[in-house]
Amino acid sequence: MAKAGGVKLIANNKKAYHDYFILDTYEAGISLAGTEVKSLRMGKCSIKESYVKIENGEVVIYGMHISPYEKGNIFNKDPLRARKLLLHKYEINKLLGKTKEKGIALIPLKVYFKGSLVKVEIGLAQGKKLYDKRQDIAKKDQLREASRDFKVRNFG
Repeated sequence: MAKAGGVKLIANNKKAYHDYFILDTYEAGISLAGTEVKSLRMGKCSIKESYVKIENGEVVIYGMHISPYEKGNIFNKDPLRARKLLLHKYEINKLLGKTKEKGIALIPLKVYFKGSLVKVEIGLAQGKKLYDKRQDIAKKDQLREASRDFKVRNFG
């Protein structure tokens, strides 16, 4: 029996797309406490300064801030604690091999609910140089100008 329910976005890392070339993406589960899940349901999560490391055959996310649940009192955990990500062993080995290459990093891109489960989309990323960022900004400006001109011509 399939679980009903769509995908509800909790947090998005827009800065990652600006600072990195995203080479590949993986979906991982995340090990959380009950009060953390309740806080996520309220949308209180930030992954802007977070990163992912592989240690002792486990994938761990650092710097992910989940605000303490207001009614959680003694059951609340540290908001910035390291959290284990749940991936298959072959995926972990694949990621470990790729991150050994120079300039390749693992960064979280999205946190979302898939049905009742919390998922994290992590990206295999390569850092952009300053000139790459400038090119991206120039392309976005050109597209914006072109769409503005198109609107003016059609509705003007």
